[in-house]
Amino acid sequence: MLKSWFPTLGRLRLTVQLLMLVVTVYGGNLFGYYAAEKISNALPALSCAYDQQDAAYCILIPTQHQIHHRIGEAMVRAQQLTVQMVLPLLMTFLSFFAFFFVLGKAFCGWVCPLGTLQELVGRVGRRFNVGLRRVEPGDLAPVHRLRPVKWLLLLGLVFVLPLLAGLGVAPHSLGNPYCDVCPSRIATTLLTGSTEQLALNIGDNVSFALGAAANTLFGFIVVGALAIRQPFCRICPLLALNALFQRLSPLRLVKKRHENCGKCRVCSEACPMDIPEIATEEGRRAFHEDCTLCGRCAEYCPQDGIIKLQWGPLALFSSRREYYKQRVQAELPDGTVKPIKFVNKVKTDA
Repeated sequence: MLKSWFPTLGRLRLTVQLLMLVVTVYGGNLFGYYAAEKISNALPALSCAYDQQDAAYCILIPTQHQIHHRIGEAMVRAQQLTVQMVLPLLMTFLSFFAFFFVLGKAFCGWVCPLGTLQELVGRVGRRFNVGLRRVEPGDLAPVHRLRPVKWLLLLGLVFVLPLLAGLGVAPHSLGNPYCDVCPSRIATTLLTGSTEQLALNIGDNVSFALGAAANTLFGFIVVGALAIRQPFCRICPLLALNALFQRLSPLRLVKKRHENCGKCRVCSEACPMDIPEIATEEGRRAFHEDCTLCGRCAEYCPQDGIIKLQWGPLALFSSRREYYKQRVQAELPDGTVKPIKFVNKVKTDA
């Protein structure tokens, strides 16, 4: 039989309990508030923060406070951020992708108003015999040097500077810098009879500089489009954005190899973006990032079924020899328009 004084495990536990009861309740008076706070903070036990003699608290108190004042409020701010920023941005891109899935990069070649205006100005230049400045097959350096510009404009003017302006790092005037220099803003508003967008904002230096750059760029586009096909399209950041997602759309350019590919080069001559890859490559490599899906390469390919505009498995347009023969009777591949004959000459026998 165990004697009554034998230190059993139960008695040991009771001793520890009583000792810790004194520490956790009266520890502030016994050991000092600093030591009691450190001990009670480290112990995973209920040391009540409302006990004035302990001057400490259990882990559940800071946990609740952190969840309440940090996590909870942060989640509210995150919810506000989601509603105010993420959802609008997400809806913007979802609507863009919905149309992009159907039209793909045909936005650039068939829908863009600035692209249409550049083509119309180019046709005027052809009618008045303004010399066409083309990129020759042996000198592709200008094309390759220009290609990164659209990506730099997309990154810098569309994403980075507006973000820096929102963070307060950059001036507020840089909130939408691309729109402030976009020539389409001036061109389309002029078509409505408004000259307001030509006026320069002298309120601050940044706005003035952006407005001056926009007017200069617009003037260059108007004059340059007379002799250069689609001058702004080559550096347009929207073309870069469309190129970034071009594989998401079933609408694409499809080209298969032919023994004359790379020799006649009529398709690249017809391309308003001077894309040499359309003549030398095949498959996906021919569907270059600069392609606007205008379809001129398919129109002017003299071979049957080599170049197609295709939506999924459905061929919307395919190159045909007979179509090519009829097309060149009115307009040459480079866009040169044949003179209009108002009176047919009648041969007379001498």
